[in-house]
Amino acid sequence: MSLVKTRFAPSPTGFLHVGGARTALFSWLYARHCGGKFVLRIEDTDRERSTQPAIDAILESMQWLDLNWDEGPYYQTKRFDRYKEVIDELLAQGKAYKCYCTKERLEAMREEQMKKGELPRYDGHCRDSHEEHSPDEPYVVRFKNPQDGVVAFDDMVKGHIEFKNSQLDDFIIQRSDGTPTYNFCVVVDDFDMGITHVIRGDDHVNNTPKQINLYHALGAKVPVFCHVAMILGDDGTKLSKRHGAVSVMQYREDGYLPEALNNYLVRLGFSHGDQEIFSREEMISLFSLDAISKSASSFNTKKLDWLNAHYMKTLPAQEVAKELAWHLQRQGLDASKGPALEEIVKCYSEKCHTLTEMAQKVHHLFEDFDSYEEKGVKKWMKEGSVEVLEQSLKVIENCEFTPEALDKALEELAVKLEIGMGKVGQPLRIALTGTATSPGIGDTLCLVGKQRALSRIEKAIEHFKNLA
Repeated sequence: MSLVKTRFAPSPTGFLHVGGARTALFSWLYARHCGGKFVLRIEDTDRERSTQPAIDAILESMQWLDLNWDEGPYYQTKRFDRYKEVIDELLAQGKAYKCYCTKERLEAMREEQMKKGELPRYDGHCRDSHEEHSPDEPYVVRFKNPQDGVVAFDDMVKGHIEFKNSQLDDFIIQRSDGTPTYNFCVVVDDFDMGITHVIRGDDHVNNTPKQINLYHALGAKVPVFCHVAMILGDDGTKLSKRHGAVSVMQYREDGYLPEALNNYLVRLGFSHGDQEIFSREEMISLFSLDAISKSASSFNTKKLDWLNAHYMKTLPAQEVAKELAWHLQRQGLDASKGPALEEIVKCYSEKCHTLTEMAQKVHHLFEDFDSYEEKGVKKWMKEGSVEVLEQSLKVIENCEFTPEALDKALEELAVKLEIGMGKVGQPLRIALTGTATSPGIGDTLCLVGKQRALSRIEKAIEHFKNLA
C-alpha cells in the first residue's frame, strides 16, 4: 500500500473557523493514524480577497491546535509557472482550448438557456472553432470535458456518486488575465504533492467530477474522496456567528484549551461507541474515515464548555499553566509578580470553566487592589470581624506557611473563639483578595505569599476600623 498523504488547503480570505478546523483535524488524524504525511497548502490564487493577516491567523490557529504539518505551507501564488506549464501541455494535446467568447455573448447564451428551463452551461462555441483571432484578443482557456459517459467515484462518507458528463461544463482553467482557477490548481497541486486522500466539506461534491476528469486528462491517479457533512447550529440551521462559528483564535481568547477544542471537533461527525472524551493518542489510534457520520453535526457550546472544564481539571497543571500565561499577558498582568502558575491552576481549576475566567479571578495575586467587593463586605464584615482579623493575623504570623498548617491553625482559632470557620475564613478572604470567593483559605494565603498576606490583613484591619 502506498504512503497515505492528506492535505488541508484553506483559502486565506478570512480567519480559520470551526468547519475548516474540523477538516484540518480529520485530515491530520487520518495521516497520523495511517503513519502517513500531512500537507498544508495555502490556496491564495484569489489575490483580491487573500490577505496576509488571514494567512497568519490560519498558521497561528494550526499551531495552537498542534496540527503539525509534514510539508508546506505551500502557496499557490508561488506555483504559477507550474500551472502555466500544465495548461500549455493540455492545449498542445487538444485537451483544452482557447475561448474568445465575449461577456455579452455568454450572458445572452445563459439567458436563453434559462428561458428554455435548461441548466446554464457553456455551449462549446469555441471548442472546435477554426476562427482566426489576433494575438492581442483576450481569451480564457477551457478544459475540454468529455461529452459522453459518466464520472463515478466511491466517496468514503457518501458512498457511490455518479455524474453524467453531458451535465458538466467545459469549465475555465485559466482566466483572461492569465491566472489559473481553483478547480484546476487543486488538481495540479494534489497530483504534484502525491495526495492520496482528499478530506473536505460536502460543499465540494459538485467540484469533484470536474476534478476527476482533469486527473484523467493529466494521467494522474485519482485520490480517494471523503466529503464530510456540514456543521449546523443547535437549532438545525446553518452554522453562524450566533451559534459560535467564530474564528479558532477567538476560542483561545475566550479561554478554551486546544485539547478541549480538538476533542470537541473530533466528535462533530466522528464517533467511537458512546465515548465522548478522547486523548490525542486515542484520537489518532481510533480515527477512521468509515466512522464519519453521513448526517450533519450540531454545534453545542454547552458541550464545549463541559469538555473545557474537564481538561482544565485533568490535564497536567504545567500544560494548563502555559495557556494561562498567555491570558495573564493579554490582561496586562506580569506573571513574574505572582505565585507559580502551576499552583494557581491546581487551586483554581475546579472553580473555573475557562482560562479567561481564571485569569480574571487571580488579578489579586499579581497586583494590589484598593477596594473590597460590596456584597461580600455586607455579608461577612460584621461586628467583631475586625477583632477576628487581628487574632488571625497573630496566628498567621507565627504559623508554618503551608496550606495544611494554616488551615489547621485557623480552624483551631475558630474553635477557641467559639465561632464558625466561615466567620474566620470569609473576612480573611476579603482582606486577601478583595472578594469573598477564593480557594481554601490555606491555599489562598500561600498563593498571595506571607509578606503580602500580612500586609493586606493589616490594611484591611485599618480600613474596616475606620468605617466603624
